[in-house]
Amino acid sequence: MLWLDAIEAEEGGDREGALSLAREVVQVDEGHSEAWMAVAEWSLPVPTRGSRAMPDLVQASKAMSAIRRVVSLDPENSKAWSLGGRILVDDLGMLENALEWWEDRRVVAPNDMVPLIEQLSILVRLGYFEEGENRLELLENLEIGPNKSIERKIFGIRRMFDSAVKSEKDGVFFPQNEKDEWWNRISMSKNRKPMSETMFLLTFVMPIVFLLGSAAMMIFGAMPFGSIIVMLIIIALYFTILNLSRGLLDRMNKFAYLLDRAIDVETTSGKTCIPSEIRGSKLYNHILQSRAASLVERLGLIEEAGEKVSPKWDMEVPF
Repeated sequence: MLWLDAIEAEEGGDREGALSLAREVVQVDEGHSEAWMAVAEWSLPVPTRGSRAMPDLVQASKAMSAIRRVVSLDPENSKAWSLGGRILVDDLGMLENALEWWEDRRVVAPNDMVPLIEQLSILVRLGYFEEGENRLELLENLEIGPNKSIERKIFGIRRMFDSAVKSEKDGVFFPQNEKDEWWNRISMSKNRKPMSETMFLLTFVMPIVFLLGSAAMMIFGAMPFGSIIVMLIIIALYFTILNLSRGLLDRMNKFAYLLDRAIDVETTSGKTCIPSEIRGSKLYNHILQSRAASLVERLGLIEEAGEKVSPKWDMEVPF
């Protein structure tokens, strides 16, 4: 009856009451995986307009604790694995724990693509490209049978991975090394925000398209169906130039991408590596705006503790 009351309360919009009842259920029956899943989901803020709301540190921690109970009781619950992985990465920034989390999922579902994709994403974020190649090779060799859609998806992932590797071909940035030359470049850019894609389109792509489009109008405008021909040319030019110049935008914003990695190292190691002159800068604060409130809160505790990460720190990879 308690469980039915909990469901009814949640459906009636009483999230707090539903959570309280779900907690009572698991106190009475610790093996009730559905109630543990409810505790995890209802511990998090209610989504707004279909978008996931950002939890605070207490909410994220409680939800993760409940999720661990769910997968121990019901290892086949893919929804629980996905929620746990998202909390570890997005809400807590515990990337090393997330790698292990997804490796545990692979024991349960060895032919599931999701764990390999999530592990690959984490490894690329931190610059562990050799280990990332290992995950990608496993992904490419999964026994999933002929499936053009999945094959295209894996091909796209391979292209993105190769692009990430190429972007650091001159040397991978490891933030724990305070003498890394990229710290000087990041420091030089600390008082400016990265360029948005919209601004890049307005200041770079659109002017080129306008000039070439004007030239096309002069050449084809007077011809039969000239306006249609010019319009098609402009559309083709737009997408061609956009694709060709995307790498340029990535290079322009590389300093922000690498500072993001430094934040990941801090939340993963639980220790600091970002220089004091960069922490609190315009760039640093801009990056934090896109991070979950729980992660920012945890980052503040790490900063407050003040323990510096060792230059020899290396994330433990569970494979």
